[in-house]
Amino acid sequence: MVWFETILVVLTLLSGLVWLLDKLFFAKHRMPAFGEDVAKDPVLVDYAKAFFPILALVLGLRSFVAEPFRIPSSSMMPTLLIGDFILVNKFAYGLRLPINNHKFVSIGEPARGDVVVFRPPQHPREDWIKRVIGVPGDHIGYHDHKVSVNGRELPYRVEGVYTGAGQGAGETGDNRLTEGLPGHPHYVLEREFSMAEGDWTVPAGHYFVMGDNRGNSEDSRFWGFLPEANLRGKAFMVWMNFDASADHWVDVSRIGTRIP
Repeated sequence: MVWFETILVVLTLLSGLVWLLDKLFFAKHRMPAFGEDVAKDPVLVDYAKAFFPILALVLGLRSFVAEPFRIPSSSMMPTLLIGDFILVNKFAYGLRLPINNHKFVSIGEPARGDVVVFRPPQHPREDWIKRVIGVPGDHIGYHDHKVSVNGRELPYRVEGVYTGAGQGAGETGDNRLTEGLPGHPHYVLEREFSMAEGDWTVPAGHYFVMGDNRGNSEDSRFWGFLPEANLRGKAFMVWMNFDASADHWVDVSRIGTRIP
C-alpha cells in the first residue's frame, strides 16, 4: 500500500531529523535542572530517540528484505485464497527505493512461473499479484483454456471440480487442473468459456503475467505487458489466512504454505 509506505518513510525521516538537529545544535545548550545530573530531553526529542530506530528497522526490512501483503481478490485461486497474508522477497529482482520503486541495485530477473507482486500500469498506486508466464522475447498463446510458450502447448492434467469456501465460494464448480509450466507446475481454475484468447510477443523489459484463476483474472490478456520497472518482489510464502466469511475465520493449514 503506497499510503502506508509513504507514512512510514515520512515518520522515519522526521524522527531522525529531530534527533539529529537536537544532537547537533540544541542538546549541548541544555542545562540540567536542579537535582539532575543530566539535562532532560524535550518530549519531542525523547519520542524521536525512542521511535527512530524502530521505524528505521521496519522501513529497512519492508523495503529491502521482505514485505507482507494481503490477497484481496480471487484472481490467483486456487494457489492463493482471498484473505491469505503473504511474504514477498524484496531483493529477488534488485533493491528498490520505497515510494517511487526506483531500482538502484540489480540482482536478478523474474523467471517463468514466478509469482510476482507489482504495480499495474493502469493502477500505479495499487499492488497486484500474478504469475509470470512470458519473459522478454517469448511468444505466448492462449487458446481453448491452454497456454503455449514459444509454440509449445503446456501439458494439463484434470484434477476435478473445485469447491471454494468463504469469499472464494463463487469459484465453486470451476474445473481444477495442473498446468505443467516447466519448473513451476501449479493448479489453475478454468470456466466453461475461455476468456481473452490471443497471441502475444513479449517486448524487451516487459513480462506477460496471468492469474491462476483463468476465468476471473484481469491480467496481461486484457491490459498488456508488465514493465520491469513496476515489479515489487517475488511472493514466496503464506504466513496467515483470515477470512471472516468462512466457517473458520483463520485457516491454520495455510500458515507456512510455500507458493509454487
